[in-house]
This record gives sequence, structure tokens and C-alpha cells, in this order.
Amino acid sequence: MYVSLICTEISLDPDAPPFLLSSHQLHDGAAWLDANSASGMAVNDDCKLKFLELKAKRTHRFIIYKIDEKSKQIIVEKLGEPSLNYEDFTTNLPPNECRYAIYDFDFFTEENVPKSKIFFIAWSPDTSKVRSKMLYASSKESFKRELDGIQVELQATDPSEMDLDVIKGRAN
Repeated sequence: MYVSLICTEISLDPDAPPFLLSSHQLHDGAAWLDANSASGMAVNDDCKLKFLELKAKRTHRFIIYKIDEKSKQIIVEKLGEPSLNYEDFTTNLPPNECRYAIYDFDFFTEENVPKSKIFFIAWSPDTSKVRSKMLYASSKESFKRELDGIQVELQATDPSEMDLDVIKGRAN
């Protein structure tokens, strides 16, 4: 059996080494990165530390992370105090830029038992730049592996995909 593989190099950053994409990853002239592609983004230690604080000590209601392209790291952008609610969280997400976020959602079960679920939200608005969407998509899986204890994952491209009713529905 003879298999031919054609590879194309692309780069999200002119100063960075290019990604290699195989021909099966090319579609209509556009290159899409595999979910497991390495983006070359390191995870700042503070990301894991703040996540552990949220998970174990409940010192934060939410954490918003961003990719800092200059330092080539995922960093903590914003921490939400425990007293803040879901609306406070969503207003802190930029409307036209991608972000990762963790939200600690408190709720009551049908039996009126208090519970909490930790959500990982990949915010990738339709209005964000294609380059940013690709960078966040290619970094997501490796970043999630660094945060042990995520219970629910949500991908949102507009606010309706992550409104409070969606969160409540996914928590049960």
C-alpha cells in the first residue's frame, strides 16, 4: 500500500516556527489545526495556583485566562471574588476576543441539596480574529489537562450559548 502525505507549513506568529499541517487538515484553502496540535504556549504557574485556590479554598468565583502572545504564555487576566454572580462573570468576558474561563457554579439539586460544579468555558466569539480563534483552539486541550478538577466543559461563540439557563442545564 502506498500513501502520499503532503504537508504545509503555517505560522500564527511571524517570529515563531511554523506548524506542520498534513493534507487531510487542509480544506478549501484554509488550514485548521488539530485539537491536539501543540501551540507552543506555556501555562504560567499562576494559572494552576489560582485554579487550585478556587477548587480547594473557594477563594474565587471565576478565573479568566488569556493568551499573552508576547510571552507565549497562558496567564490569569481576571479573578472574581466569591461574592460575585454569573452576570458579573459574563460582563468581564471581552465581547470580541477569545478567552478561557473557569466558573464555580453553586446550585441546589431537585432534593434541595447544595452543590457546586466547576465549568471550563472556551469563549471564542464569532467576531474575534481568525488568528486568535486558531491559537485558542490549538492550546485548549493541553491547557485543560493542567487544570485537574474541571467537571463541565462548554464552548461558546456567542453569549446565548453560555447564558445562565445553559449553565443550569449542564450542571444537573
